[in-house]
Amino acid sequence: PLLARGLKIERIEVAVDRNPIPHVLTYYPQRALPVLAFRFRMEQGSPVRAMVHTADGQWWVGHTWIDAAGGGCTVPGATRKDGTWSRTLNHVQAKLFNSVLQGQSTRLRVRVMHPMDTGLVSGIPSFHLEDLVIRDDQEQDLARLEMHEPISENPLLTFELGAAVKGAVHISGRDNNGNTFFQEVGA
Repeated sequence: PLLARGLKIERIEVAVDRNPIPHVLTYYPQRALPVLAFRFRMEQGSPVRAMVHTADGQWWVGHTWIDAAGGGCTVPGATRKDGTWSRTLNHVQAKLFNSVLQGQSTRLRVRVMHPMDTGLVSGIPSFHLEDLVIRDDQEQDLARLEMHEPISENPLLTFELGAAVKGAVHISGRDNNGNTFFQEVGA
């Protein structure tokens, strides 16, 4: 409805009310469409809120109830248990697709291998991705994502980049320990 009204979406914030770490992410679509798919951990059943800030200074808030069995934020991930995380840390897999949205849109699917530790498991400090930036071949920002601890292990993220992308797309980011990653996809 906001796009139909011609409102420019500047950022989208997602929060889980009953999570020990409520803030999941902040998405700045910039030149991309304000559409994002991702997975996140939930400690228990909770309202999940999406808060949208538009260029006219308004906030729009929607929510839904998601039931969860519990333990999502306080249980170590599978790669933490088996120790494989250190061999694949910050490896990036990415692919561009033609999207079914808005005709000639380009969809980008990105997986970054990372344990995404919340810091809520005894003996395992917080260790998570913080920033991800998507740029075109002219180094123009298409989208930016600030991630927090509740994002799932080895995040799989899907972006709608809008108009068909010409040339390569550059994906870069870092985690809270200063480790960086970079991947080029396309062209």
